[in-house]
Amino acid sequence: MHNESAPAPAPSLPSVLVVDDEPQVVWVLQFSLEAEGYTTYAANNGVEALAEISEHRPTMMVLDIMMPTMDGWAVLEEMLKLPEEERPRVVIVSALSSLRDRAKANELGAQAYVPKPFNVEDLLEVLHDLERAS
Repeated sequence: MHNESAPAPAPSLPSVLVVDDEPQVVWVLQFSLEAEGYTTYAANNGVEALAEISEHRPTMMVLDIMMPTMDGWAVLEEMLKLPEEERPRVVIVSALSSLRDRAKANELGAQAYVPKPFNVEDLLEVLHDLERAS
């Protein structure tokens, strides 16, 4: 009798939801993140972001603040209603970069803040740090 054991499940790769209303920003980030081995999802506004979080449960999210339909602040507020284990770790990427904006992001649960315009390598380093901290 041949006894085959089931293969061990592959470790799940980190996933990142990219939320920005600028298609070129979404494209560059998805391309760069996928080249680093991340699984990516995309949303163009806050409503789409919340749907993606519910459907895919990404481990991290890169979130713009100024977007139509539902801005990033509202996304963070809605995420606070989720159980903590269902919330992705959040990196804000925004042209809003005052100390007040950074403090508000922190109060609403964001783990990091990268001002626009940003360097992709710097953002990847922030994501790697968040991944290692989990």
